[in-house]
Amino acid sequence: MQLNKFLSILFLSLFLNNSVIAEIPHFLDFKFILNSSSAGKKAQDYLKNKLNNGLKNITDKEKKILDEEKKIISQKKVISQEEYKKKVSELRKKVLNLQKERTTLLEEVAKKRAKAKEVLLKNLNPIMKDYMSEKKIRMVVDKKSLLLADENLDITKDIMNLLNKKLKSINLD
Repeated sequence: MQLNKFLSILFLSLFLNNSVIAEIPHFLDFKFILNSSSAGKKAQDYLKNKLNNGLKNITDKEKKILDEEKKIISQKKVISQEEYKKKVSELRKKVLNLQKERTTLLEEVAKKRAKAKEVLLKNLNPIMKDYMSEKKIRMVVDKKSLLLADENLDITKDIMNLLNKKLKSINLD
């Protein structure tokens, strides 16, 4: 009886170990792929330039508004009260418009960044499915969800190479 239990346990443990080995999850660094793939880099550069150019434009307008404000303040004693109030009111409108412009710019860049991520994901999913079926991988997890893993289970470079061949750039306009 004891021998049968021992053999059953031994058989089950060998069987389970073999099936567990075949189902070891692999991982990839999704953030790295987003930022380092050909299409991801081009999208990042485009968005960065768009944001920087937009912010530079807004900064230039801010300087003009500050200059205008100084001019109005210096004219306060020279012009009538009504004229002064009118100029201050116009200046406030310009400031509000500039704040709206900044908000619009930031929202537009955020939307385009989300679109780029969506397009990358859309192209990445079929690549990963094909790769998983070819390599008989049953599960892939994002590297950020891992505490520690064997580097041999990292498929990031393979997936990124396949993505780079398929997707050269993303149209964000």
